[in-house]
Amino acid sequence: MNLVIAFFRLIRWPNLIFIAITQALFYYCIYIPLLANFPTKNNQFLFFILMAASIFIAAAGYIINDYFDIQIDIINKPQKIVINRFIKRRWAIVWHLLLSAIGIMLSFYISLKTGEWLITLVNVFCVAILLFYSTTFKRKLLSGNFIIAALTGWVILVVYLFGGAEIFSLRGWSSAVSTLNVRRFFKFTLLYTSFAFIMTLIREVIKDLEDMEGDRKYNCTTMPIFWGVPAAKIFTAVWIFVCISILAVLQLYAWQSGWWWAATYILFFTVLPLVILLIKLYKASTSTNYHSLSNIVKLVMLSGIFSMVFVKFIL
Repeated sequence: MNLVIAFFRLIRWPNLIFIAITQALFYYCIYIPLLANFPTKNNQFLFFILMAASIFIAAAGYIINDYFDIQIDIINKPQKIVINRFIKRRWAIVWHLLLSAIGIMLSFYISLKTGEWLITLVNVFCVAILLFYSTTFKRKLLSGNFIIAALTGWVILVVYLFGGAEIFSLRGWSSAVSTLNVRRFFKFTLLYTSFAFIMTLIREVIKDLEDMEGDRKYNCTTMPIFWGVPAAKIFTAVWIFVCISILAVLQLYAWQSGWWWAATYILFFTVLPLVILLIKLYKASTSTNYHSLSNIVKLVMLSGIFSMVFVKFIL
């Protein structure tokens, strides 16, 4: 395998593209229509730097995760191993440190320009927690699952902080229209952050079901190993049902508001796939089955994020 191809596989380039798409859609389809007319200094150049910071930090996280998971991956997915096969371990550490440093420096620059220092603080925390996740939390009951779900939600929340950094400090947005837009900005942030969190949590538990063989050999206490497969399935099914219920309420609201295209899109590309996921989860019993379920979750996440396009035309 070409070294460049191996490197891009190591940093999970499709996932990085997904991060970029998520942040870009949230910025252009929700932030711009709602808050672009406010007198802020935020601009597209700064947003691209923010997006780059998120991508660099995520890439570094994938590298350090694979670095500490070599032995487990030999059992669970030997065909996907990159470190020690195409890229030496010491170079993996160098790339992890380099990408993390770039991500933090870009975050510092954004905070310097916007005055929102929470962006830098949380991104530094993300770098640290990704390291501890790889060494410790990933092998612990539920803690690793919730950490990754929270970090996925941060991908959207950081754009909210970036977009609202100066707006929240202004005194001139107390009019009815301005207040309405700021509230709607918060509501859409909460909606998509929650969606990203729940869907990631579902996928993480399904991945634990898929990787049980290798995890058990190396004494990992993931949910399927500690509580058993039936309990893990019930836990996952509950969160799927929660997500379906929330989307059903949103769909009803969309129909009542006359947003027919948005409601139809939600039905066919998010709700129905989740129902299929729930049915297939009940029947799943092999690693191949769980891998298929994981792919369905990724598609639902992608379709859910693309629903922001409809929001742009509704606002």
